[in-house]
Amino acid sequence: MTSKPWILFDIGGVFALADDGVWQKRFSLGLRDLSGLDDDQFGACVDAADLPRIDIESDVETEYWSRLGDALGLDETTRHEVRAQFWDLYCGTPNEQLLSYARALPAPVGRAALSNSADGAREQEERRFGLSSVVDPIFYSHEIGVNKPALAAYEIALAGMGAGAADVLFIDDHQGSLDGAAQAGIRGILHTDNTTTIAAIEDFLATYG
Repeated sequence: MTSKPWILFDIGGVFALADDGVWQKRFSLGLRDLSGLDDDQFGACVDAADLPRIDIESDVETEYWSRLGDALGLDETTRHEVRAQFWDLYCGTPNEQLLSYARALPAPVGRAALSNSADGAREQEERRFGLSSVVDPIFYSHEIGVNKPALAAYEIALAGMGAGAADVLFIDDHQGSLDGAAQAGIRGILHTDNTTTIAAIEDFLATYG
């Protein structure tokens, strides 16, 4: 076990700003309208597509969009447009202040991320945000096979960081994820704004050890 402090960040809603819970509905409604189907038909087609679990499976993104496109009768151009729109909405915009702060944390401080995700997120977020220069390692749910707030997600992160629960401060914008972290003995802070989060990190580091 390492004895250094670690800051474990969520990505969506923390490093990446998007209307979580809103953009998903907007995307789904737009896809339904694009397909020309009513609600029942659209739901039946999506169910029949038997889509892979892109949130807890790796190397299935291409299959996911292929099956969805086939189910909704989308041509190749439209499929590419829909896929691009999905990632634009998923990634949102960078939280530049918090990214810069995390990047500038002194070397003894470990910086990692634990995020519920979709297959393809690592590549998309690296291209847009350069996350590998900010946090390492990054634990994506589609790569570790489990979502927060399941206890296993935090146990995998602790093992990957080589850290004890007392060495870690977890930053997330969902209370449920913080509750899951608490089950693993990890203290957390609910991210509501950068000022409060940065102050919490500074306090953790000042009192660590």
